[in-house]
Amino acid sequence: MKFYNRVFSLSGMLKSGLLAGMLLASMSLYAQTESADKIVAIVGKDKIVLQSELDMQAMELKKNDPNFNDNMKCQLLQNMILQKLLVEQAERDSVIVTDDEAETELEKKLRYFISVYGSKEKMEQAVGKTIYQIKDENREAVKEQLIVQKMRAQILQNVKITPAEVRIFYNKNADSMPFLPATIEIGQVVIDPPVSQEMDDYARKKLEGIRKEIVEGGKSFETMAGIYSDDPGSRDNGGRYNDVSRTNSGMDPTFVNTAFKLQNGEVSQIIKTKFGYHIIQMIQRKGDEADIRHILIRPERTSEDFKAALGKLDTVRADLISGKIDFPQAVGKYSTDDAAKLTGGMVTDPQTGSSDIEISKLDPSMVLTIDSLKPGGYSQPQIFLNEQNEKSCRIVYLKSRTKPHKANLNDDYSKLEELALQQKQMQKLEEWIEEKLPSYYLKIDPAYQSCAVFKNWNLATK
Repeated sequence: MKFYNRVFSLSGMLKSGLLAGMLLASMSLYAQTESADKIVAIVGKDKIVLQSELDMQAMELKKNDPNFNDNMKCQLLQNMILQKLLVEQAERDSVIVTDDEAETELEKKLRYFISVYGSKEKMEQAVGKTIYQIKDENREAVKEQLIVQKMRAQILQNVKITPAEVRIFYNKNADSMPFLPATIEIGQVVIDPPVSQEMDDYARKKLEGIRKEIVEGGKSFETMAGIYSDDPGSRDNGGRYNDVSRTNSGMDPTFVNTAFKLQNGEVSQIIKTKFGYHIIQMIQRKGDEADIRHILIRPERTSEDFKAALGKLDTVRADLISGKIDFPQAVGKYSTDDAAKLTGGMVTDPQTGSSDIEISKLDPSMVLTIDSLKPGGYSQPQIFLNEQNEKSCRIVYLKSRTKPHKANLNDDYSKLEELALQQKQMQKLEEWIEEKLPSYYLKIDPAYQSCAVFKNWNLATK
């Protein structure tokens, strides 16, 4: 009995399409269709799949795959049913996800979507809902995803892959290996220029004057934020951020702790974070969330500050080339980018987490920087715009470069190892499902019972 497409299409696998795996469970920011909704599948005691959920996920897949058809929709429904089966089995096996775990994952997903849209406000505008509404509507779905992940991990915990199995997998599928695009592995040592004491003092005094005008002069915090704040993410909204979480906001801890000590309407004293100097106004507390405003004044960096940072990077580059220090050590010792230290300075694809990045996904300035570099080489120190669109300084390390090529064991072993493991995991899941499925109550709407994927399923009639 087969429950989903066996993964023999290597091109499909390498595209990481949602249908390549058994479990399609991704948080959606789209409103569900409420008209003419109905239950299309029941699993176990009370796990259901709604028509609106099926249609919504089918719509998302169709956006990415113009060849999406009715057979694929049948497979999609099958995957959704199997997800419910895993949730039901998790209840039997007492596999638990806490509310805190679910909330942390929800915040993580929201931060990703906010980065995609560019800001929380842009996301809210595009979706037509506040972030609080989005959280409320997706909280249970995210918790279910985590339960599925835990249950799946429990089933597959002993599935391993050996080099011999990778070779067998490659030899069996050699004729269908796809052509892979050009990729690179790159890293950065980033140094934000230090701010002179004079400019630091000037920024603080400027914010002291602004605070005095608000607190003693009766000026509107919102108006002053619109005029003076250096935070582009909130300046056009009067410095406002809604639904800031006390525990999982992703904001600077000093900033959040200061905000939640304020009463409604109160303005904080000046605080300093890595971004600069802030004052915060509490608009409204809502339990562990709050609506706030803030004004940020960033100390300005002078040309001399940038010159000093570039000089320091020039020394770091010389030490790297001479072998006095290796790249991860240089990142750990000199980089001011804390996030980069977690990856040893390597740049990763935000969608896949891989350090193998398609050249087409790189910023044009990065492409220009590495154009003349050979693997193992380091760029000259340069000024660049970081993810916050602010000027900083860096040297770039080119670890490896591949040309477009047909997937092979020598150049793409890690990818093939991952694919071979995925196939072995799928086979294990097939065996597990074949064993467990008969013990579950399963009912599917008559409109989908003709799907070939349900041909051998023992479906309930009542």
